[in-house]
Amino acid sequence: MSVGISQARLAEERKAWRKNHPYGFVARPETTSDGSVNLMVWHCLIPGKSNTEWEGGYYPLTMHFSEDYPSKPPKCKFPPNFFHPNIYPSGTVCLSILSEDSGWRPAITVKQILVGIQDLLDQPNASDPAQTDGYQLFTQQPEEYKKRVRQQAKKYPSPV
Repeated sequence: MSVGISQARLAEERKAWRKNHPYGFVARPETTSDGSVNLMVWHCLIPGKSNTEWEGGYYPLTMHFSEDYPSKPPKCKFPPNFFHPNIYPSGTVCLSILSEDSGWRPAITVKQILVGIQDLLDQPNASDPAQTDGYQLFTQQPEEYKKRVRQQAKKYPSPV
């Protein structure tokens, strides 16, 4: 029965996203090789915020939903070795609203997750580091950190 609940919720999320989503963001369920839609995996693009080091980049993120969604949060992953203090080397995002032990609530939507991750990009949480490189540069060499962020933005240009 829980599969039905997660699928129904994700179908509603998809409808809501199509009607109203933040400018520049992309979030769509995966299309399988047979042409069907897999609502349990979404491919997303998160635009870097204007007037930040992240501007100009469109960062690919995959959301993996479990059969326990919305009781449990999705796993959100950037490509491996994504440079950011709160992104694990595997690409997994470390953010309180994605933690079933702390900030997750079933009412949180796909849109809120993606906007929250966009906010995290420009406002890292130094008290919850997930990778050594990003954390050390962010806390000890802010100019070098900004330079690395700008280089990374160039790796992920606009899809259009």
